[in-house]
Amino acid sequence: MESDVGERLRLTIPATPGRYCDAQLDDYRSLPRRRFPWRPPLAFRVRARASDPEPLGTLGFGFWNDPFAMGFGEAGANRILPSPPQTLWFFYASPQSDLRFSPAGPGNGWNAIALRSPSIPDPIFTMLGAGALGLLLLPALRRLPFQVFYRTSHVAMAPIPAGLDRWHEYGIDWEAGEARFLVDGETVLIAPHPPHGPLGLVLWIDNQFAVASPARGFRFGASPVGHAQSLELEGIRVDASTGGAPHRPITPTSRSSLPTNPRREEHPAVDR
Repeated sequence: MESDVGERLRLTIPATPGRYCDAQLDDYRSLPRRRFPWRPPLAFRVRARASDPEPLGTLGFGFWNDPFAMGFGEAGANRILPSPPQTLWFFYASPQSDLRFSPAGPGNGWNAIALRSPSIPDPIFTMLGAGALGLLLLPALRRLPFQVFYRTSHVAMAPIPAGLDRWHEYGIDWEAGEARFLVDGETVLIAPHPPHGPLGLVLWIDNQFAVASPARGFRFGASPVGHAQSLELEGIRVDASTGGAPHRPITPTSRSSLPTNPRREEHPAVDR
């Protein structure tokens, strides 16, 4: 089975003084996590470039389990509780962010990342997460949750040398026991412990920053953006001919806390 969006698309967020904006494509809107479409084996390909070499906020594409509850990405009533994060994606975070997925890994920049967290029922994870959040707010104790995370999770990541503002082809080959990340046909990361799935496909650009590190604790917010920023995409393709699940259409989603004004282009956009 193959899902193919061959046309060129542009995801755009407008200039904003600091309110959250997100332009996003995904194929799991309103689904419970257990019904997300994708499992290994599959191959994902996309050509992409950003409007800026170092945009403010985050952007990326790949697969995840949308682990946050309502209020983080508007997951909807089918995903009220948070869940241990599972990701296979190319992920960019601007220098305002400091996300320490591994002790030695970078906290921001353009990276290939595979993350498999331990399998914990969502209600139990919610209770554990609440306790961990309390520790993160205490400078003397906030290293403890990270030590537990590093010991119980499988993380593989590698920096991407390709410039964000130039066209490149990105790929993820996801097998049950290995995930391979490619840029222009060259392997940049082999992850020996990928998530099992099911995961959803997501492609996005936003103006969010996030800090989650032993040194700086935990916080997040929205960065002011002085001009429109965009992520261009073409040839989005998922080939799951030997696995996966029935295809759901990729859904454009724009979210913003900006006021409505139909006479001005102040909202996140998906252009074809």
